[in-house]
Amino acid sequence: MSRIQLAMAVVCLTTVLSATAQAQQPPTALTKVEGTDNVYIFRYMGHQSMFITTPDGVIATDPISERRPVKPYIDAIQSVSKAPIKYVIYSHSHFDHIAGGKPFKDMGATFIAQANAKARIAALKPDDVVLPDQTVDTQKIIELGGTTLVLDYVGKNHSDNMLVMRLPKEKIIFTVDWIPLQAVQFRGMADTYVPDIEESLKKVIAMDWNILIPGHPGPGGRQTGGRDEATNQLAYLQDLSAAVKKAVGEGKGYDVAEKEIKLPKYESWGGYAAFLPMNIERYFDFWNRGI
Repeated sequence: MSRIQLAMAVVCLTTVLSATAQAQQPPTALTKVEGTDNVYIFRYMGHQSMFITTPDGVIATDPISERRPVKPYIDAIQSVSKAPIKYVIYSHSHFDHIAGGKPFKDMGATFIAQANAKARIAALKPDDVVLPDQTVDTQKIIELGGTTLVLDYVGKNHSDNMLVMRLPKEKIIFTVDWIPLQAVQFRGMADTYVPDIEESLKKVIAMDWNILIPGHPGPGGRQTGGRDEATNQLAYLQDLSAAVKKAVGEGKGYDVAEKEIKLPKYESWGGYAAFLPMNIERYFDFWNRGI
């Protein structure tokens, strides 16, 4: 079996196992974040979002419809709060997290995204993505019903428009796709800026928070993580970058680097077998081609 065939077989097996695991749990779930009175996680299949209820309205994040109906998300919100949905905030511009938000718009919600995300959406004009009403350059603070939510742009990482949504009182952050729970980066790190992502991680680590809500559940369906998720992800990327840089410096090609580089410290992480070669290729492009 060739290297490509083997990689495809591993990816297929991983996909089957992931689908099997998802089939063993209901398609949607609503969870109150432990230790809070008004912070919730809504999960739809393998995607999840945070929303916050207040007496004056609800702050929702990513519709996470993945081109599925958004009604289950709205139903989940309304099951715990009858207050109007005031805001919908996009984590970043990727459609699998932000498509399908029109029902929120029809209910009067104001949509917010990082400025580069609005420009990207306006350029591509997807039919099922609501164009943001307001934008964030570097920071925006939302005050609603006694709750403070800080929207921070920390630079390029997984896209050039990712927001870190931070609840200072609750010490919670919600950010999507680039700080996974005990997992390597997804596939070939599409739309990921290297090495900028490492600098963005350092900025997040410097923030005051204890709980991470990511855009996808982790192993065993775990929905939240701690500060170690960010510090461990930074260590992984730094180790990966150093190993690939060494291989490039020794004149090795893609195939040899993907075959020889092993990072055993992370072999228990999600996606290690299937995605490590693809992560290596992304860093190889950076160190070998400057892209």
